[in-house]
Amino acid sequence: MNIAALVFAVAIVAAPGQAPAQAQAQEARDVFVRAYRVGPGDLLELKVFQVDELSQTVRVSEDGSITLPLVGRIVVEGLTQEGVVQKLTGLLQAKYVKNPQVTIFIKEYKNQQVAVIGAVEKAGSYELVGRKNLLQIISMAGGFSETAGNEIFILREGTDGVTSSVAIDLKDLLVNGNQKLNIPIEPNDVINVPVDREIRVFVMGRVTKPGAVKAKLSEGVTLLQAIADAGGLAEGAKESKITITRKDKTGKEQKIKVNLKDIIKGKKKDVVLKEGDVVYVPESFW
Repeated sequence: MNIAALVFAVAIVAAPGQAPAQAQAQEARDVFVRAYRVGPGDLLELKVFQVDELSQTVRVSEDGSITLPLVGRIVVEGLTQEGVVQKLTGLLQAKYVKNPQVTIFIKEYKNQQVAVIGAVEKAGSYELVGRKNLLQIISMAGGFSETAGNEIFILREGTDGVTSSVAIDLKDLLVNGNQKLNIPIEPNDVINVPVDREIRVFVMGRVTKPGAVKAKLSEGVTLLQAIADAGGLAEGAKESKITITRKDKTGKEQKIKVNLKDIIKGKKKDVVLKEGDVVYVPESFW
């Protein structure tokens, strides 16, 4: 499985409400590390249990190889971290060590990349050449998909090895133009754009386009917005007698009476609708 498929799989797992953002980002980073292909300049920390001469830190040469005592030159370019472990294990087992226990940690990623997962058009791993900001990387990933939520999470590893999650308010960045949020992206960052859940409400009766109205869960939808999305009030609509039918968790129906004129005049607050609400706009007969 290539890295694009892997990060897409994590994007499905990382839907809102399934796990805290930090846990989602950590899982995404784990996938990124497992899928990363070793290249020239990468710094590898090798440990072989009870074979001290092989436990060392080596840098991958320009020809994609490393050189170790006992086994000599080994080509590792293009292999994943686990692939290097398997290759070294096989070489040691064939000649020198019975059942060797090999671990490898990539200390420096010279082949600088970032991973973009979630609600973008082309989730995957992208080479980071020069300085790039968040929106430039998102653009490389084909832009946001229609299912993108209102927050982006960036997992970043510090110099002390501790990872942190940076939250970006997408609405503030794109709608308000807050360029402070368009932060520079660093090598090995994992950019997670969570998929937002869609909710539906139904607007029936005297509106221009009766039927279902869809909205993002993170944005919500109010009575005025739902009526507007349904094409607005049709001729003969009785604004003062609108009814919202809502079911509670037990399935019991609740009827909410609303005078739309009061909301329009600012006398009453607009009503925030919930998933499955049915708005009925009656007809006025006089």
